[in-house]
Amino acid sequence: MATSISQRELRNDSGSIMKRLENGESFVVTTNGRPIAELRPLVRPRSVSTEIALTTFRGAEPIDFDAFRADLDGLSDPYSDLGK
Repeated sequence: MATSISQRELRNDSGSIMKRLENGESFVVTTNGRPIAELRPLVRPRSVSTEIALTTFRGAEPIDFDAFRADLDGLSDPYSDLGK
């Protein structure tokens, strides 16, 4: 549930509000008691340790780079198959 704050509170207490955003809190900003905006923290990308990544991909099949390139070319050029 988002905490309601006034535009004036946002202006006067922006530093503490930014810290609260970093800690995951969301806000609805109001003007004259009317909601006008929502402030919420960005979703940060989660990282995976090198050990977990290596363990996960260790058993994967090797990449066929020619087929991979052909797939990418097909995605970037929707007309590439028309002549086939």
